[in-house]
Amino acid sequence: MRVALYTLGCKLNQAETESLANNFRQAGFQLVSPCDGADIYIANTCTVTHIADRKSRHWLRLARRRNPQALIIATGCYAQRTPQELASLADLVVENKEKEHLLEIIRSLLKPTPPHTHTMLPVTAGRNSLHHCKPRLHQGETLHPIAGNVRTRSLIKIQDGCHSPCTYCIVPKVRPREYSLPASQIIDEVKQKVTLGYKEVVLTGTKVGSYRDANTNLKDLVQRILHNTGIERLRLSSLQPSEISPEFLALWQDERLCRHFHLALQSGSQTVLQRMKRSYSLEQYRRTIELIKERIPEVAITTDIMVGFPGESDEEFEQSYSFCQQAGFANIHVFPFSPRPEAAATKMPEQIKDKVKEERNRRMLELSQNSQRRFCEQFSGQTMPVLWEKETNPGSGIYSGLTSNYIRVYVRSEKSLRNVITPVTLVEFRNRAMLAELPGQLSTTSTNTENES
Repeated sequence: MRVALYTLGCKLNQAETESLANNFRQAGFQLVSPCDGADIYIANTCTVTHIADRKSRHWLRLARRRNPQALIIATGCYAQRTPQELASLADLVVENKEKEHLLEIIRSLLKPTPPHTHTMLPVTAGRNSLHHCKPRLHQGETLHPIAGNVRTRSLIKIQDGCHSPCTYCIVPKVRPREYSLPASQIIDEVKQKVTLGYKEVVLTGTKVGSYRDANTNLKDLVQRILHNTGIERLRLSSLQPSEISPEFLALWQDERLCRHFHLALQSGSQTVLQRMKRSYSLEQYRRTIELIKERIPEVAITTDIMVGFPGESDEEFEQSYSFCQQAGFANIHVFPFSPRPEAAATKMPEQIKDKVKEERNRRMLELSQNSQRRFCEQFSGQTMPVLWEKETNPGSGIYSGLTSNYIRVYVRSEKSLRNVITPVTLVEFRNRAMLAELPGQLSTTSTNTENES
């Protein structure tokens, strides 16, 4: 039976989808691209912005058109926030806390049980009924796990839930229960990923820095992973300034820890940060990035910036722009404020007009591109190890990968580089990435990276 998975949103969603994919693969389902056609479509949705909502709805409609008889399932944060909105597009709407049980839920639909027994399932039924797709679920079908799967980087969920009072955010509404997974379970999962051939693991969660398991905090967890596993690279997802200390940064003496920190800023204006109810001051953020750069050479610091928050004046925007200009970020994820139901900022006065948001978004994106170029170009001529992920197009001989400090790199190679770490010399910045040469190559790599995301 063919299953197509779609993920929208944060690394935590990506980690949960990866876990689902592993469960389905081990159970004998065939994982396929949505374009190849599937018997079951699963959308792991996001609801952080109205655009994320729209993309989720679009994908569900597209899945229905590709196979009208397929079982369509919506889960994730949009499904958690307003399941009724997705009930007309999906056959099942599964809330976040039941996401990990999707395999059991689908298996229950394969059983020849009376319709009334399904009323106990922790899901919302959509469209006609839970059973309209049953003719496509062939119980005698021989199933095989997907073959030739190249494993490079794995996202591992270590924590979930958020209670922070940020006025623009509805994550606490859709992931309200804060909890951390047992350290022993996480270490076992990292070991399993190493056995499966993964070279890099990314620890992710809603608030990674708040990880707590008995007497183990994030620093202790990272130490235990480095000490007890053979993972070649370990990367952390987003952290908060208050979670960074000299003792924590001392762990980066181990070169397996990737020299990349994502610290969501949201605004470079102190007054806007206060209205957002962020948990740090602009000065605290500034001191944190200075500390990181002082302790870890060649480190990349990336961030998120919101433009057009309610009441953001021209002066406040210029303050934010100036702060980002001076911070020397390796990259900036820019996005306009999106009013979310139940978020306090949605009801604030002085909502910013779309035209103003668009102009501020354009300027910040331009700054982001310039910041990325400046960061990458300082490494021109240097030799750095790269974990190669894939060939950009089959037969092209052009491979794409990442450095420890999150620089996208392309190189030409006659032999496959998939899932290996090799040193290359960074040569030229082009199309938001660095072109490189392998040892012994005589000329600059000529690549076409327009189609690479």
